[in-house]
Amino acid sequence: MLFCFFVSFFTVGVKISHVATSNQEDTSFSNSPSVLNNNRLDIVDRNGDVLATNITTYSLYAHPYEFIDTEIVINKLMSIFPDLNKEVLIKSLQSERKFVWIKKKLSPEQQEQVKDLGEPGLYLGPRKVRLYPNGSFASHILGGTTFGKESVNHAEIIGSAGVELFFDKYLKNKSKENNVLTLSIDLPIQSIIEKVLSSGIKIMNSKGGSAVLINANNGEIISLASFPDFDPNNRPIPIKGEDSSKSPLFNRAAQGLYELGSTFKVFTIAQALDEGYANTETIINTKGPLMLGKKPINDFHYYGPTLSLTDVIVKSSNVGTARIALNIGSNNQKRFLQKFGFIDLTKLELPEANKAKPIIPSKWSKISTATISYGHGISVTPVHLAAAYSTLVNGGLKINPTLIKLKKKEVNTYNLISPQTSYSLRKILRKVVTNGTAKSANVDGYQIGGKTGTADKVDPINGGYLEDKVRTIFVSAFPIFDPKYVLVVI
Repeated sequence: MLFCFFVSFFTVGVKISHVATSNQEDTSFSNSPSVLNNNRLDIVDRNGDVLATNITTYSLYAHPYEFIDTEIVINKLMSIFPDLNKEVLIKSLQSERKFVWIKKKLSPEQQEQVKDLGEPGLYLGPRKVRLYPNGSFASHILGGTTFGKESVNHAEIIGSAGVELFFDKYLKNKSKENNVLTLSIDLPIQSIIEKVLSSGIKIMNSKGGSAVLINANNGEIISLASFPDFDPNNRPIPIKGEDSSKSPLFNRAAQGLYELGSTFKVFTIAQALDEGYANTETIINTKGPLMLGKKPINDFHYYGPTLSLTDVIVKSSNVGTARIALNIGSNNQKRFLQKFGFIDLTKLELPEANKAKPIIPSKWSKISTATISYGHGISVTPVHLAAAYSTLVNGGLKINPTLIKLKKKEVNTYNLISPQTSYSLRKILRKVVTNGTAKSANVDGYQIGGKTGTADKVDPINGGYLEDKVRTIFVSAFPIFDPKYVLVVI
């Protein structure tokens, strides 16, 4: 018995001595620090508050050939990391492989738990990781990161989505170590908008929602929110075969293409005023239904046989708007909407936005002209809508939406419509809030102007539209007679 104990302890002692004196790094993962760039610039909001930064943590890897009892090690690891796939872990650690990654990043608590195991063959390697101190806050703007080239002691951080991916090359630039990437968003305002939007979605039992707050005079996006959202510290993996628009990773504000209903009517009125087809008091025939072939166009309520051009917007008449658009003509309508950016990409600094080209009719027919005038038959993003409304209310100056804080000299604008047309539109939008469909937005102390919209949702199975599911939209500008901001909420 003594002899057996002696042999057993001798064997263990030799094993421990071997582990203590051996090189912990596997040669296949021995990239030198000079090869791997694990520096990455911080991302801050317009006030300098940190949105993304780097911290040092540890990775966990294993040399399975050094284990005394592999099964015991597996059970201990599963108790610390219950999210691991046990079958994959068993297969990896019981294979002939000399090196196995267990976890790419550990929390401080997990580090201590691993150390307390005292198991030979388990190693901790220091590395920098990306930290988003505000959790899911502004997740669709920031996007997230992953690891590129890596060794046991170093890992390259690369962008996987959002501004992290769009500005990946800039953020990795070693020559800019003392700089940061300054975004246009405002952290407190973003926080408020996310809270209110999230609450509204729950109250209405909605599938999702989005909001865009933009500086109407230079295009800086002060807030961009999309729900459902995610935590970029633990970015979920897309499910293969799943409809991407149902994923929390989907950016409804910058990526989602939607028909936006009556909010589009204002562009028909803007063109009529700016190009001399009518004035604010022109009487429009609103007697319905308006028949285009076999397709009838009706109003939600009957507003009488005629309305002034102003009241066509205030009461939100489909028939009146369609008749104005038909008078303007298909080619002219398409030209005007293209001028406002509704045919092209927004060029917003997000990879997701660069895939969201508006959906327009293959043939711009009379029926298309009529339905597009009240927001059906054309699909754009909320960012498109926010930028276009900014031009409508800011005196007619063209702006480009951006997530980067601008310097005054960087703002380059030109007129799409006249200042007089813009002023007339502001008066109409104010009247929508005081006397029209947006009375609930008439908040004391604020001069808010805006336009409501409701769009039937497309039936993905049978085509056409669903009868009981809609998308609701409100676009506001404030203060309406000296606009600073435009807010789109869906």
